[in-house]
Amino acid sequence: METIRALYLIFGLLLALFAVPLIKRKVKPNWIYGFRVPQTLNDPVLWYAVNAHFGRRLLVIGLATALAALLLYPMPGLDVDSYAWALLAVFALFFGVGVVQSWRYMKTLDRGTPP
Repeated sequence: METIRALYLIFGLLLALFAVPLIKRKVKPNWIYGFRVPQTLNDPVLWYAVNAHFGRRLLVIGLATALAALLLYPMPGLDVDSYAWALLAVFALFFGVGVVQSWRYMKTLDRGTPP
């Protein structure tokens, strides 16, 4: 169980770390890193706005995942499988919400004015 805790803790902190350049609008449009959909890849103004938005969500996702790894670990009666599934559920829930929020944000932007 210690290995799973360490992996999710590191994974969460790495996600939070990777979010910072997106938030600061330092990541250019690319096919590897960011909120990569045709709309953002074809419009640099949209790319930076949506990725800054998604980066803030990614920061929360990473911190929530790391925090869950720490807080769920000492729970009495929680076996290894349940612990791993609980951490995966926390990540998946936060990630899903973040993606949906970012998609909706992208759809609300007026492409004629810079965000």
